[in-house]
Amino acid sequence: MRRCAPLWCKSNYSFLEGASHPSELIEEAQRLGHASIGITDRDGVYGSVRAHIAAQELGVRLCIGSELSLDDGTTLVLLAQSRAGYANLCRLITRGRLRHEKGRCSVSYAEVCEHAPGLIGLWGGDRSALVARHGYRADVAQQLREAFDDRLYAMLTRHRRAAEPAQEARLKERALALGLPLVATSEVLYHMASRRRLQDVLTCIRHGVSLSHAHTAIKPNAEHVLKSPRALEALFEDDIAALERSAEVAERCSFSLSEIRYRYPSEKLPDGTTSIEWLRTLTENGAQERYAGTLPAPVREQLNKELAIIEQLDYAGYFLTMWEIVQFCRVQGILCQGRGSAANSVVCFCLGITAIDPVRMGLLFERFLSMERAEPPDIDLDIEHERREEVIQHVYAKYGRTHAAMVANVIRYRARSAVRDVGKALGLAPTSLDRLAKLLSHWGKTDMATLRDAGFDPEVPVHANLLELSEQILDFPRHLSIHPGGFLLGHEPVSDLVPIENGAMEDRTVIQWDKDDVEAIGLFKVDLLGLGALYQLHLCFELLRKHSGIELSMATIPAADEATFDMICRADTVGVFQIESRAQMSMLPRLKPRSFYDLVIEVSIVRPGPITGGMVHPYLRRRSKLEEVSYPHPCLEPVLQKTLGVPLFQEQVMRLAIVAADYSPGEADQLRRDMAAWRRSGRIEAHRERLLSRMQKKGISLEFAERVFKQILGFGEYGFPESHAASFALIAYATAYVRTHYPAEFTCSILNAQPMGFYAPATIIDDAKRHGVRVLPIDALSSQWDCTLEPLGSLEFAVRMGLRYVKGLGELQRACIETARQSETLGSLPDFVRHTGLDVRSLSHLAEAGAFECYGVSRRQALWQVRGLLREREASFELTPVGRRARFAGLTPIEQIAWDYRVSGHSPRAHPLALIRQELTRQGLPDARKLSALRDGSRVRFAGLVICRQRPGTASGVTFMTLEDETGFANIVFWKQVFDSFNVLARTASFLGVSGKLQKQDGVVHIIAEEAWLPQLDTPTLVSSRDFH
Repeated sequence: MRRCAPLWCKSNYSFLEGASHPSELIEEAQRLGHASIGITDRDGVYGSVRAHIAAQELGVRLCIGSELSLDDGTTLVLLAQSRAGYANLCRLITRGRLRHEKGRCSVSYAEVCEHAPGLIGLWGGDRSALVARHGYRADVAQQLREAFDDRLYAMLTRHRRAAEPAQEARLKERALALGLPLVATSEVLYHMASRRRLQDVLTCIRHGVSLSHAHTAIKPNAEHVLKSPRALEALFEDDIAALERSAEVAERCSFSLSEIRYRYPSEKLPDGTTSIEWLRTLTENGAQERYAGTLPAPVREQLNKELAIIEQLDYAGYFLTMWEIVQFCRVQGILCQGRGSAANSVVCFCLGITAIDPVRMGLLFERFLSMERAEPPDIDLDIEHERREEVIQHVYAKYGRTHAAMVANVIRYRARSAVRDVGKALGLAPTSLDRLAKLLSHWGKTDMATLRDAGFDPEVPVHANLLELSEQILDFPRHLSIHPGGFLLGHEPVSDLVPIENGAMEDRTVIQWDKDDVEAIGLFKVDLLGLGALYQLHLCFELLRKHSGIELSMATIPAADEATFDMICRADTVGVFQIESRAQMSMLPRLKPRSFYDLVIEVSIVRPGPITGGMVHPYLRRRSKLEEVSYPHPCLEPVLQKTLGVPLFQEQVMRLAIVAADYSPGEADQLRRDMAAWRRSGRIEAHRERLLSRMQKKGISLEFAERVFKQILGFGEYGFPESHAASFALIAYATAYVRTHYPAEFTCSILNAQPMGFYAPATIIDDAKRHGVRVLPIDALSSQWDCTLEPLGSLEFAVRMGLRYVKGLGELQRACIETARQSETLGSLPDFVRHTGLDVRSLSHLAEAGAFECYGVSRRQALWQVRGLLREREASFELTPVGRRARFAGLTPIEQIAWDYRVSGHSPRAHPLALIRQELTRQGLPDARKLSALRDGSRVRFAGLVICRQRPGTASGVTFMTLEDETGFANIVFWKQVFDSFNVLARTASFLGVSGKLQKQDGVVHIIAEEAWLPQLDTPTLVSSRDFH
């Protein structure tokens, strides 16, 4: 068998072109007997890290390169021969990307020649100038030849197409004239021939056509599969030397991503001061402030330990950067707070990056940083979301565009996007595809039952193809987006490490790797994350200062407020950060938090880690004194004492491994990282035997050890470190406090901070009204852009809805209204129309929202008058009305609410179900408030608006649903069999009725559904669903 290498392979990171994951190409190459493979994605190195990891694990030589688009419409494949060549490749792609808007790239031949050192050029293929009948330029070819010297090859490719013999003849003739050696390979687009159909569909999606209209856009055969060495030998039997040369080319490509040596940028320091000295000074100063001048001995010991590790690992610059960003936020009055594993660090606490004292809470520093740790630390900085862009632009300004770029977020196909895009490529009707997509959850997949429910027939070939291909395409990259706030900063230009391209947002540049890639290569990522709750708190504090003279901040909110914890224990937490979801509300009356640490546990316990590990119910029973607190072994008491002998946090699992299984702190952190990757890598199994056997040797039962291991797997899905939970608990408590004591200010601020949180504005408004907050409608005279407070009496305020809630109004319309208000009197509807200059659509929406009722005109009258006033404005002179005024019937109360929802998504006038309560009562349907007064086990029928449907991965197919009426919420539990019996109705209805059995336990009320139905009403609700999955 001849030595050869497939050098021109495109993975699915050549977006909507390659039909295999990088790892699939590597695995198949190894199975077929290839020692080397080239991954050359289109205009980028997007999939290189994933290919690199797979190649290292399987012992395959990986040649990293890219197929470059040239400015004459042709292509050239480049491979990185050395580290310098890889840097040149990244710089070249960056130049081609940054000159275009997102998604496009082109470079000139001159630029290719400029970046040729360290690169190997493969010139050929059906889109190259070397095979073109027209457009070939000998002078350009000679320039390439001189720039690359002996590193330019004529790429001989065969895919059994009719045009190839003539193309091959031209290639050989020109190669001979230039003295270029031939190298034989083929363009690989998928690892197995069965992916050919998917590749056709991807091509159709990329070009925006259906298969029936794709014509020559799709490949004519399945010859773009990854071939075995024997198959390639048969294909190129007439030129074996060219085939064997492919292996020689691969051997010349000695570069590996393992060679990347990353240096974090140095901070500007006082003269003569080193980074670690300056960090130590800042930390000491901060410690004096945090501990009022007297450092406890454990704090001093921990500080010295952390600073020593930071110095040894040369990470001081990273901490100084985060300190500088926090200082910028403080100076600019931007709320921010560090969280995640950084809260385990007393250095971060003393620098003011985090707000949790890790020594007092006994947090594990090794969860954040250790000598054995093979990855850089990760500090997440939460910033109020409306002001995060200021911080992002500050980072760009400080480090420059060459040394700072944002980390990518790869948008992947999920069930809904898959069926829509695949179905469109197959030529199916958009309405049918939309119907199917609405029956799917974001994270599930299409199955035959759902296909049939949507009106498709799996026996029909095209429908069967839809089912198969939409499943194959799941998790494929669709396009590149930007990470919510991850920055890559470099001492050297970032484009020497990875290409940079323009983001869709103005003034944003993004690298071609996502956060997992960055972590895998060992690069430092600075996370500047937008958090709506911080912005809401900022707004709330401003409202209190402005209207009531109350100075409040995160630091001055009274601790352990009884009224706040009373509200939390009642699960009265709509809009409260982290504890407002259905699952959290169901847990609150059971856990009954009465302290800050209780809140830390509450934030953490409703997560897959504790649930999968079977730790939730034992903890609740012990907390309620229904079960004795015991420890599997005396050595575990210090580890588990805070959580009553039950491990709930990642740090506890790590400490447990240290104490009970003799792991070192660094090994325990490796365990934590393997938790997160267990589904992808299977590395967690290596820990299983070690943990179980060592725990049993210490006298710990096998049953407990198995439960701990199950919890480890659960943490791999999603589990909170204690430090992360504590940071979030601070914000949760703050939002709960202001909701308890300042409901109007809380409501106004959360409405102005939208979009954020778990609930739609309509639900927030209705909840506020149930708590005595008066909400006033949108008004052309009284409403500002944002919601505002209007005094009702002594220190009492109503919330006036803002113009921002009128659909169709944006920043342009806002500017028109605010400018008119500054210079003109808008005392009448004609004044408003004349001076604001708004168009008919904006004015009509304001009229429909009732904003002009302040002028004494009804909504229908306002709609009519607006059109006449616009004609008058356009005519530049006053028109004389002819005939009688038009008369319109007033809207009924239910129509008013329906119009409110249609143009503003809410109604301050009444809940949609309040006006039909009598009709619902006649049908024997109670409201949500009355459900709690019924006996456990009662048979009930209930109807409400669907505001939430969820099927957690830990729930074994159980679906949870929240229905809302004017008095509150009702939680519904659908067992899988019941949900499947009413699948279409349960997935799609916005107003739903359920029959079932009432379950009451520990103050938590559920209806265990047995039947779902559509309420039959004489009066329609006229409101669409607020549901999300």
